[in-house]
Amino acid sequence: MGENTYIAILIQSLQKKNKILDVIIQKNKEQREGLEDPNLDPDDFDQIMDAKSKLIDQLNELDSGFEEVFARVKELELHRSEYKDEIFKMQELIRMITDKSLRIQQQELQNKKLMEQKFASVRKQVREVRQSQKVVNQYYKSMMKANYQEPQFLDNKK
Repeated sequence: MGENTYIAILIQSLQKKNKILDVIIQKNKEQREGLEDPNLDPDDFDQIMDAKSKLIDQLNELDSGFEEVFARVKELELHRSEYKDEIFKMQELIRMITDKSLRIQQQELQNKKLMEQKFASVRKQVREVRQSQKVVNQYYKSMMKANYQEPQFLDNKK
């Protein structure tokens, strides 16, 4: 393969990565909306997390492929002026990817805080339910004792 083919593969890889990052940003928004929803269905949340996991796996594959191809393209350093346009395009794509990566990191931090709040709320609800059950059980036991009368012997003979 020629250098131009390798460069085209690098650019295509960066473009794919850019698109995947856009999808991850969207999934983070969906995740945030789900965490803000008090009626969050855990299955929906799991689907979002699974989709993000698959996207991250794709990013990792793209990164490893990019590094392999980039290692083969040593000619870029030697003939920078010949590939000026391609290098500029790759630099621009890398800037966009870096910006999106930072945005994703911010979203992840915000979602983590929301998730911690959600879990704290769920734990509080569980404690309240347990406490309510305990109170109901105590009430039931006390009411059973209130209606209970000791056996009595009544002598009808006089």
